[in-house]
Parts: sequence; structure tokens; C-alpha cells
Amino acid sequence: MRRLRRPAGKIDVVLDTDAYNEIDDQYALSYLVRSGEKLNLKAVYAAPFFNGKSSGPEDGMEKSYDEILRLLPLLGREDYKKVTFKGSRRYLPDETVPVRSAAAEDLAARAMGYTPEHPLYVVAIGAVTNVASAFLLNPAMADRVVLVWLGGHAYDWPDTREFNLFQDVAAARVVFGSGAAMVQLPCMGVVSELRTTGPELEHWLRGKNRLCEYLLDTTERDVGSARAGACWSRAIWDVSAVAWLLDEKGEALPDRFEHSPIPQYDGHYSFDGRRHPIRYVYAVDRDRIFGDLFRKLTA
Repeated sequence: MRRLRRPAGKIDVVLDTDAYNEIDDQYALSYLVRSGEKLNLKAVYAAPFFNGKSSGPEDGMEKSYDEILRLLPLLGREDYKKVTFKGSRRYLPDETVPVRSAAAEDLAARAMGYTPEHPLYVVAIGAVTNVASAFLLNPAMADRVVLVWLGGHAYDWPDTREFNLFQDVAAARVVFGSGAAMVQLPCMGVVSELRTTGPELEHWLRGKNRLCEYLLDTTERDVGSARAGACWSRAIWDVSAVAWLLDEKGEALPDRFEHSPIPQYDGHYSFDGRRHPIRYVYAVDRDRIFGDLFRKLTA
């Protein structure tokens, strides 16, 4: 249970991100790097994704890898390029066979340098193929990490057909069944409250620095390609996974203990009261999170 406590002091973190899929991944990576007083980023992993922005999981992973490398110079952290790793080229074939990749192998090995008392925090904001593969490659790492995953919907939502979870249900089942300490940030019904607008972004980001200009222009371009119309808001919910690590008192992202759910392949959860406990985030303080985010991006 010690690893289920909220982190205090400076902690080591790795980030697993499908960075080219949605603009909120770029905000999350930037937020993490700019929170160096608390979060010590050790590695970045490119996650697979498949939608209208990619021709398949491998193409999505490659585009995410390139996007990470494009963002790092804007953050003034080109040194992170040497610890940025390509991830899975396909989703898990089943719940027992890992997909080997540089990312999965790095995580499986890196985690062994930590202990249950001083774990490695794994922030995942895409399909958890890389993370699940690492667990399958090295089950012993489960006692040495805390997985903070933005995935699935709220437990009272009518389905679990959320993009991060439903791309690779096998991977979700692996991580939820791993016994590892875990924090789940559900999308619809919880972090879906984290939305911003064009005027707000223009006010906070325009003209502040090259990073802010890139994030703002990319957001507006993304909204334009989606034909959002004259009045729009944009989900920037991936930043919640980083915000949870910063929220030592649980004021911005309160959570409660739940038994680890069982994602089913037909789009719903099953529950078993004998499963190990995880932290389940059930609300967000949107203004508190965005206030901290914009302050650090513009610093």
C-alpha cells in the first residue's frame, strides 16, 4: 500500500505518449518538463496509435516519435533525445505475448533500478501497449513502478470505448491485472472537464515564447482541420496525468480506492472485489490545473 500513497518530494518519471495523435500530448510533455522542481524525467516512449492521422499503429508510433523530437528543442531540452525511444509497431496479439520494442525493453530494464519504497512513476497517455509489453517481458517490475494512466471512461459511463483503452484491450487487461500500483484517470465523466478555448489560449500563450507559439498554432490548426466551427473548445486532458503527480494534497484531482477493473473486449468493465486496489480519480479542478499549466508554459 505504500506505493499507493501520493508522491512526496522529487520523483523519477518516464512518459509514454502517442504525441502526434492529439495536441494534448504536446501540452503534457511540456508540462512535465517544465515541472522539473518536482518531476525528474528519465525517458520518453513513443506509443502506437491508429486513426485518421496515421495509416496504422506503426505509422502512428513513428509520427509520435518524430513529434517528440520536434518538441524537445522548443523546450530547450535536446538532451532528452538520447533517452527517447521508439515503441510498439503493433498492438498486443494476446494477453501473454509482448511486442518487443526499444521502449518496452528500456522500461523493463529501467524499472529494476527502483524499489517498492522508491518506485519509478510511469505516466501513460496513450494505448498502454509499450507498458504492458514491459510487464510481460519482466513481471518483477510490477513491484517497482507506479503506473499513472489516462485511459478508459468513468465506471458509471455506459461503455469503455475510449480511444486509449479500446485500441489495445489486451494491453489494458495486462496492466490492470499486473498487481502494480496504479492510478486511473478516466476520460469521459472525469477528465473530460479539462477543456480550453481559443480566446483563453490566445490570452495566455500568444507571444510568450517559441514553445507557446508552437502549441497555440498547432492547436488552432488541429481545430481547423476538425471543422470545429466559430465557437469551439478543445480537450487538453492528457495534462491531468502530470497534474496528479504534482497534486500532493489531492486538491486538484481527488481520488479514491477502487478494486482494479477488468476491461472486457465487448466494451464494458467487469468488477471483482478480490482484485488489488488502485487509485481512481473521480473529479478535476479545471481552473487550478490550467492555471499551473499556463504559468509554467509561459515561464
